[in-house]
Formats: sequence, C-alpha cells, structure tokens
Amino acid sequence: MTVQTATPQTIAASAAQAISEQFDEPQWLRQARLNAWETFQEIPWPTYKEETWRRTRLTGFKLEDYQLSTARLPRLSSRAELPAELVAELEQIDSGGALIFDQGSLIYAELDKDLAERGVVFTDIRTALEQEAELVRTHFSALIPASENKFAALHYALWLNGTFLYVPKRVVVEKPLQVIIKQGAGQASFHHSLIIGDIDSEVVIVEDFFGSKDGMSDSVAEVYPKAASRVHYLRLQNLDESAWNFATMRASAYRDALYRQLQASWGSHLSKVWIDLDMEEPGSHGELLGLYFPQHRQHIDHHTNQKHKREHCSSDLLFKGALDEHTRSVYQGIIKVWPGAQKTDAYQKNDNLILSDGARADSIPGLEIEADDVRCTHGATSAKVQDDYLFYLMARGLSRKTAKRMIVQGFFEEVLNRVPVPGVRAKLEAEIARRVGLE
Repeated sequence: MTVQTATPQTIAASAAQAISEQFDEPQWLRQARLNAWETFQEIPWPTYKEETWRRTRLTGFKLEDYQLSTARLPRLSSRAELPAELVAELEQIDSGGALIFDQGSLIYAELDKDLAERGVVFTDIRTALEQEAELVRTHFSALIPASENKFAALHYALWLNGTFLYVPKRVVVEKPLQVIIKQGAGQASFHHSLIIGDIDSEVVIVEDFFGSKDGMSDSVAEVYPKAASRVHYLRLQNLDESAWNFATMRASAYRDALYRQLQASWGSHLSKVWIDLDMEEPGSHGELLGLYFPQHRQHIDHHTNQKHKREHCSSDLLFKGALDEHTRSVYQGIIKVWPGAQKTDAYQKNDNLILSDGARADSIPGLEIEADDVRCTHGATSAKVQDDYLFYLMARGLSRKTAKRMIVQGFFEEVLNRVPVPGVRAKLEAEIARRVGLE
C-alpha cells in the first residue's frame, strides 16, 4: 500500500472543509464540522480574568505554528512490520487488542478473534463511520458539544480520526485493549476517543499519547458506561516537553455502572485538562485517579467535575502530584450535587509533594450541594520532603537518590495500587523512577 499524500494544511476554515471532502464525510458530520469552526471563532480566547484560567496562561501559544497532517499512511498487517519501539510498547501490556495511530492514520490494528466473534468493535472512527454508522452518529459529540470550550470547538472542526470501542451487552473483555497515538514534529493532533460499554459489559482500555517536538494535541474523549457496566479508562500522556496539550473528557455513568479513569500527565510544556464525571442514573459509582510529576518548567493544570444528578450515587477522586525544579501544577475540582440527588457519597482529594523550592502547587477543591441528605468531603495537601525522613533512610545505608525515590514512590502508592493493569502500573513506576533520577 502506498501513502496517499496531501498538502499539509494550516489551521483555518478551509482546512475544516478540506478534511470533510478528503474523507467524503456524511452531510451531518460535515455540517457539524463547519458549525464547530464557527463556534471556535465565536468563543473568545481565555484570559486570566476567567477563574478556570487565572493560574494558567497561554503565553507563547500560536495556532499558526502548527500544521495539520492529512496524509493517509498505509496500514501494516503484522507486528513484524512495526518499528521496534512500537513493538516494545505493545509488549508491555498483555492485551486483547491494539490500535496504533500515527499522524491521524490508523497504521495497525489487532483484536482477539474471540472478541470479534462476540461482537466487540475496536477500530478507528473512520472505519466505524462505515460499519457502525448509527452508533457513531448517536454518540459522537453527544456528551461534549463543540460549545464546551474553545479547544473543544477547534477539535470538532479539525479532527481527523480517533479510537472507537463498542462492547456489546453482557460481554466481558478479559484482557485490556491498548491504543497508541503518535504525532509528528510541529503538527497539531486532534484525536477523538469514543468508548461505549453496553449494559452489563466490562472492559479496560489504555490510551498512550506520544508526540515529537513542537507539537500540539487537542483531544476529546467521550465515554459511555451503560447500565451495570464496568468501564476502566487509563489514559497516559507522555508528549514531548515542548508540546502544548489540551484535553476535554467526559464520562456519563448510567444505573449501577462502575467507571474508573486514570489520568497520568507526564509530558508537554503546558497541559490543560478538563475531566467531567456525570452520574446520570441512580446507583452509579465513579473513580477519578490522577498522577503527575512535572520536570524543568512544565505546567500541568487539571480541572475536574463530579456531577451527581441522581440519588444513591458515589464518586471518589484522588489526584497526586510530585513537583520538582521550577514546575507548577494547578488543580481545580468541584463536587456538584443536584437537587433531589439524595444519599450522594462523594470524595475529592488532591495531594502534592514539593521536591524543590522553585516548584509550586495550587489546589482549589470545592463543593456545590443542593441536596440535604448527602456525604461530601474534599481536601488538599501540599508538603515538602522532610529532611528527617531522608536522614532516617540514609542512616540505614541508602543513598540520597534511593531514599528520595522510596519517599516519592510511597507517595504515589495510593494511586498505583488502584491501577488494574500490571503492565500499566509497571510503566508508571518506571517513569516515576526515571524522573527521580534513578533510571
């Protein structure tokens, strides 16, 4: 198969039209794309006057610095054709299926035969538009509209491709499914993830984001844990430290569903991430877990919403970050309880470990409660590594680096213990060790 080349597009209204024509999109999708560009134009750029942007600035960010890759890369048929580094990534997880995206093209796909026979659809959105058109049309942009924020609008105007996963009713996917997303140097990437766990299904999906120098990622993820389903979404962001990263995510949990999401924010120059968990029907339970460990002058900003709309729902949020050198983190979170959402049980906690005098962590948890029979608690901590702890470990023969690594590893253990995939946990532990300076 040969590469279908196309002239790289700049970010403009003409690009939205050109993408739609290149992929011969259905009219509803083409119109949605063009409407999204208009919405992007109407929404002003955020400023420090907005509460959610008061501590995060876009200084130095210019859309005109990035190109859209519209080349359609060839599909590879076996792992033997993949570069060694991608094979190594795949081998870290014992998976039931894998997708690899490169510059917006799906270049490799595999799925266990048994899962395919049971009706699991694990492919790219372009293929799903042809084979599962009604599923895509029903769920695409239904959770996150283009009007959500300026970056969501830009995403819907310029997205090329993305992950599509559908797990049928009462199907349990025993092994995790794995997705690798790569982007090229100087490119803008707009990956869309559409994940649907139907009634009484179960699945774990892992998405890994990698990027070359001077890129920009603007992704959206929509997750549907239907009634009594168990959906685990593990998302690892490891872009180059020169990249800008924007991500908007929302899960909508239905009756008696369990949803767990892990957000690991390692890379990028600046990350602004919105994560919403909507408890749509009674009895649902959600967990939001976060890890971040910025280096040098990285800036990591997470904004979460735990929205309790119905009674007898519970949610648990735990975000933990270690900050070194001249880094900064921002965490803003809200637990919102709707009127009538009685017996809500919601928890929110953000812990920060400060490893240098030049690092800073801002944490702003909050509650908005409109029901009177609830249990909602939140908290935030920020502390430095105590010299007494280091001295205690060093007095027992450990080097300073090893002692520091043990303290940091222990700090993250509360989140790591809740990661359901051993291969993912091993990757996280290795990255933490590398950032402490042992690897």
